[in-house]
Amino acid sequence: MGCFLCSGKSRNNQKIPQKKNNNKSDDQIPSSSEKVKVNLTLDIKKDIPKEGGTDHIAAHTFTFRELAAATKNFRADCLLGEGGFGRVYKGRLEINNKVVAIKQLDRNGLQGNREFLVEVLMLSLLHHPNLVNLIGYCADGDQRLLVYEYMPLGSLEDHLHDLPPDRKRLDWTTRMKIAAGAAKGLEYLHDKANPPVIYRDLKCSNILLDENYHPKLSDFGLAKLGPVGDKTHVSTRVMGTYGYCAPEYAMTGQLTLKSDVYSFGVVLLEIITGRKAIDNSRGGGEHNLVAWARPLFKDRRKFAQMADPLLQGQYPVRGLYQALAVAAMCVQEQPNMRPLIADVVTALTYLASQKYDPETQSVHSSRTGSSTPRSRREL
Repeated sequence: MGCFLCSGKSRNNQKIPQKKNNNKSDDQIPSSSEKVKVNLTLDIKKDIPKEGGTDHIAAHTFTFRELAAATKNFRADCLLGEGGFGRVYKGRLEINNKVVAIKQLDRNGLQGNREFLVEVLMLSLLHHPNLVNLIGYCADGDQRLLVYEYMPLGSLEDHLHDLPPDRKRLDWTTRMKIAAGAAKGLEYLHDKANPPVIYRDLKCSNILLDENYHPKLSDFGLAKLGPVGDKTHVSTRVMGTYGYCAPEYAMTGQLTLKSDVYSFGVVLLEIITGRKAIDNSRGGGEHNLVAWARPLFKDRRKFAQMADPLLQGQYPVRGLYQALAVAAMCVQEQPNMRPLIADVVTALTYLASQKYDPETQSVHSSRTGSSTPRSRREL
């Protein structure tokens, strides 16, 4: 099992086709005591020249030869995963003997020069315990590679769907801790970056887990700066993954922070139910997770039907209800009815703090209070 930094890893959750971007510039991200000031202009031809790298990016620059040596010349037994972007290898750097994950972009794949540069800039300038750590990159000739910290437990998707018999199932507390951690990473992007950053590709395969199931968001190639001043949204071409895109964004191309909140709601539903966002193997009415869940949200007596069967009934009933309430608010059709991510963090941090005892079916916590966030209108 290894670190899957795959944008297109899932067979069922296909990427929305990406069109060529003919714009020559795009703002992107970084640092102040409270906010991370973002004021960068991207110019692919200038920032990633044909024969060189970007001198101003604060990340280690590797040669292709170094990364080939780290992966034993990209040997098959070092391969961790692959998708529309290319392949991810486990490697060991000769300079410090550190184990890393190396993403080699397919030169004909979904992730182009712009997405490569955005990811390098984003992860060089934004740092948080719930964001994957970029160690460096390679831009030798037409080779594009990214070097990340190695996440030994792979992606959240690996622990929710199509589990092999020998893989440990996630218990309720671990699920809530993963959800809370992922929400904290998103909160950092929304509330600490200035302008805020819209992640735009939140899904289970982009949430990576370390050896302690600590989650980190990865794959920032589609990230976009959010609206500033009087603007309410950013207009952009629709990109992302089917099943996770907010309906208003998919229909109009109008992107807001609440678009990410919708995607997070889908991920939270996957964590609670064990179902995939899109599962064509299921019968009619059940292949789309949100469409299946919406009628059930209206009847609390049916909440138990939504719990992942792999939990085997070992979850706090009140905690299940509260987690489903958070998910239901996040996937509201109207974006201004969805909660702010900060409220989601508060709710899930509370739920993750509960100590569930499967023997007594009880929950013990030193903290009290409501765990359900209020739905606020976007300012």
